[in-house]
Amino acid sequence: MNNFTHQLYILTDQDEVYRQHIESLQLDGLEITQDKQKASIVLAAPPMAAQCLDEFPQLEWLQSAFAGIDALTAPGLRQDYELTNVKGIFGQQIAEYVMGYTISHYRHFNLYHQQQNQQQWQPHQYQSLNDKTMVILGTGSIGAHLSDVAASFGIRTIGINSSGIPAKRGTFTDTYHINELSEALQQADIIVNTLPNTPQTIGLLNQETFRHCHNALLFNVGRGATLNEQDLLIALEQGQIQHAFLDVFTEEPLANSHPFWQHSAITVTPHIAALSFPHQVVEVFAHNYRLWRDGFQLEHRIDFDKGY
Repeated sequence: MNNFTHQLYILTDQDEVYRQHIESLQLDGLEITQDKQKASIVLAAPPMAAQCLDEFPQLEWLQSAFAGIDALTAPGLRQDYELTNVKGIFGQQIAEYVMGYTISHYRHFNLYHQQQNQQQWQPHQYQSLNDKTMVILGTGSIGAHLSDVAASFGIRTIGINSSGIPAKRGTFTDTYHINELSEALQQADIIVNTLPNTPQTIGLLNQETFRHCHNALLFNVGRGATLNEQDLLIALEQGQIQHAFLDVFTEEPLANSHPFWQHSAITVTPHIAALSFPHQVVEVFAHNYRLWRDGFQLEHRIDFDKGY
């Protein structure tokens, strides 16, 4: 075991909470510092870290508190350190978000709430989830968990990834290469984007791909840049997309003048589909720290060239 003391700097919007969780674990060889000059390890929210990366001259490893690390792969930023993100903790939350809104949509829960306020007793024909088809863009830990949950409701799930090779995890009935997206979308009742932000995924959901959709529900819980926002408005108008549930956007927060706010077929949520709970992030960090301390390779490493 390496007896060298590692200095950790915490840079999040909940620093004290993270500090308490980390100190409770009493990790050997780790000290928390408030001096950026001394820190060899940083646990941070990527947008906050991106603003002061050059203030950490000793930086060797940065553990992101988020799954998304886009802010740290922007052009011009240093890449002379190990970058890891958190995986395996967001699948449950994303599944709750997607399934919650899906069930509410098909069972007319919002409509019944409106009718209750009007003391109106009026049943409506609904659709069961059984035999629906969900196309999930991304077959990683989030997509795999979502496929398991969706399958438990009788939903057939199709996975989309960059290889076309079936994922080792998840209950995907079929797996398509990202170049075969149009073929998958022709079968979709529900579309869920969980893809990371890469040059290959920017604008992937656009007028051309929407052309293959037929009255589908769309969820974007991945990255805002994957969706061409103007093309979505056209797809809604043409009935290719029935309703869009959007949690991520090209620019956040969404501008007050943005047409999404007032669109009856769009549900806007403020990037809350899956939050980084500090105790879960610290569990990932602690596991990686022990690997780091003992000279082993870190898990969930980011390839700066690929962007994930």
